[in-house]
Amino acid sequence: MGGGFIRRGWVKLVITGNHAVSYGAKLARAEVIAAYPITPQTEVVEKLSTMVANKELKAKFIKVESEHSAMAACIGASAVGARSFTATSSQGLALMHEMLHWAANARLPVVMANINRAMGPPWNIWSDQTDSLAQRDTGWLQFYCENNQEILDTIIQSYKVCEKVLLPGMVVLDAFILSHTSEPVEIPPQKLIDEYLPAYNPKYKLDVKDPHTFGGLTSPDLYYELRYKIQNSMEDALSEIKRADSSFKRKFGRGYGLVEEYRARDADTLLIVSGSMSSTAKVAVDMMREKGERAGLLRIRVFRPFPKDEIRRVVRRGVKRIGVIDRNISFGSEGIFFQEVKSALCNEKRKVPIYGFVAGLGGRDVTVEDIINIKKSIKSNNRLKDIIWVGVKK
Repeated sequence: MGGGFIRRGWVKLVITGNHAVSYGAKLARAEVIAAYPITPQTEVVEKLSTMVANKELKAKFIKVESEHSAMAACIGASAVGARSFTATSSQGLALMHEMLHWAANARLPVVMANINRAMGPPWNIWSDQTDSLAQRDTGWLQFYCENNQEILDTIIQSYKVCEKVLLPGMVVLDAFILSHTSEPVEIPPQKLIDEYLPAYNPKYKLDVKDPHTFGGLTSPDLYYELRYKIQNSMEDALSEIKRADSSFKRKFGRGYGLVEEYRARDADTLLIVSGSMSSTAKVAVDMMREKGERAGLLRIRVFRPFPKDEIRRVVRRGVKRIGVIDRNISFGSEGIFFQEVKSALCNEKRKVPIYGFVAGLGGRDVTVEDIINIKKSIKSNNRLKDIIWVGVKK
């Protein structure tokens, strides 16, 4: 975990994605951390517990008996006005499901890191986005990171956004590909982070000196409007994410946006991906460009709220065909990013063929060759199936 100074007060460390999560939560000054260990998330909470024990982070670390309890503790902490944090994976996230709804519907800006891991059985600890995407309708913002630097930065940004729109946020990273892989990460000085992310001070909180009722019984004549407001806040989050990202870039020199375009301006074939697979896809795009092929890439960083306008804007430039590569599956339907992209484009005047590919489930490697072959299959055959499985063994 070595490194050197790059700017006065800045430090560059070679750390895993899990430790990037931990440093992000530390820099954000999380005040309450509740967690239950689960592979491949364990390093995150081990590091945070060490930071708390060594008084590097002034926070309450709560060791709970389950992930359900971890989220319940974060909900309680956030309700009294504390900046709360947790992390989990796979079966642990599934166990939290009930409380995910509670955090969102109670308008509590809890931030959680989810290290994508396949759902069992059979038991599998490797990367697969189905765990987080199964929670896409719970009211949580979802960010999908490409590398370890983005993980740290997104933890910090997510607090700024979530505390503005009063909704919880999930920062998602691939198991082992990012969680246990070390990369250089720049750590900004705490003073600059504090300027960017002031202390959390909600207007309403549980306080015996100023009592309010939270989460009580609500009749149909009010419940409907409360859900309407959550939807409005989720839509407002699109502009808040862009605003938080722009101010972060001005202060720290890095920005990510809702989506990332890579060599997409004149592309006739557009590949849409997310997470760490994006880095592999960029190499594939470069190789295809060297051969004169007009391939381009669109990385979806923010899945909830879904960036429909950004996708439409890129496609309207003249894209002729689209391939969406999913490291997930909605059984009985299709890849989940594929569903969302089709929905975003279904009312466009110019109809562009869209093809869905499922790849990499359970940590199966997705190679440069796989992505090049996906592009070839799109261009050579406009009558592909609705869903194409990449690399199935026969």
